[in-house]
Amino acid sequence: MKQSSFILCFLVLFQLLAKAQDHPVIIPVSQVQKISSAVVAGQDYELHIMLPSAYGKTDKKYPVLYLMDSQWDFPLVTALYGQQYYDGFVPAMIIVGVTWTGKYSNPDSLRARDYTPTHIQQVPQSGGADHFLSFMKNELFPFVESHYQADKNDRTLMGCSLGGLFTMYSFFTQPDLFQKYVAASPAVGWDNEVIFQYQKKYFESKDRRAAKLYICEGGVERGVPMFNKFISGLSSQLDKHEQLKSQVLENIGHSGTKGEGFERGMQYVFARPAVQLTDAQLRNISGVYKSVNGNTVVIKPGGNQLLLSIDNNNEFTLYAANENELYATAEFLNLHFNKAENGSVSGFTAEGFGGTQTFSKTKQ
Repeated sequence: MKQSSFILCFLVLFQLLAKAQDHPVIIPVSQVQKISSAVVAGQDYELHIMLPSAYGKTDKKYPVLYLMDSQWDFPLVTALYGQQYYDGFVPAMIIVGVTWTGKYSNPDSLRARDYTPTHIQQVPQSGGADHFLSFMKNELFPFVESHYQADKNDRTLMGCSLGGLFTMYSFFTQPDLFQKYVAASPAVGWDNEVIFQYQKKYFESKDRRAAKLYICEGGVERGVPMFNKFISGLSSQLDKHEQLKSQVLENIGHSGTKGEGFERGMQYVFARPAVQLTDAQLRNISGVYKSVNGNTVVIKPGGNQLLLSIDNNNEFTLYAANENELYATAEFLNLHFNKAENGSVSGFTAEGFGGTQTFSKTKQ
């Protein structure tokens, strides 16, 4: 009864909002595409696609994040991405949200079909994960990679609940499809914990690939003990090329894991390396730099790192992806250093959220 009342109130509110506006809310730099599947016979899928702000200005190819349950989570993930990109934690990327459309478009039923690896009697349509993976490999990837500047070697799969189960199933059974995985509250209890069988087969297989995985669970969920069991078995058998971060999120329930979990997941799987530069490399980079329009910055040692000082007021800690590429995480800031023939640093190009500036070294 309470649920019916809630739905009725929601529908009334929706009708009032619909009358109050003439146009739907549109997420900037996003578009909608439709694709009909021959693999999942008779199913039409709708793709919600967000492109980077600089998309199309060069021939650069971008990482692609494939998002499950886009009908619910596309606005959330694009907002989280925007925040994380502005703060310098994630690169520019393409987001492809996948949902259902056409004659068969009930997400509650179809996600139970496409995201589950096995059939159970209680859910008659279940067990279609292999077909959905085949759709992604043979139809979705070719579509995205032929129509967009997508890097086929940098794919991320992200999902929650049954979508999280599907994410882990993909990792265990077809590890060549994705390089990064974000699973929030994965339904590891599905079909008497059948995912543990796929986990076991994966670790017995020789088909192991480099991968980064982020997996989380809400701290107040009933499934925390099972989640911990799953993570314990997973982390104990991963090799050095398979990186895992897991978290139980304090005071978070099942659906709430999407917000913090997707955000922390993107931070982790897209984290750049932070290498330790030698003393000679630190000295080579340190110095005073001036841009063509007269802006002066100072780069100086700060412990084992470097500090970028602007007008003696603002300081940024710099991290090294390598000896020529430094970055900050306080905000979007990437520095690419240029060297003279003798190997000494002659200047750098700074890429910020608003554009680029070139600086020349004026003093060591």
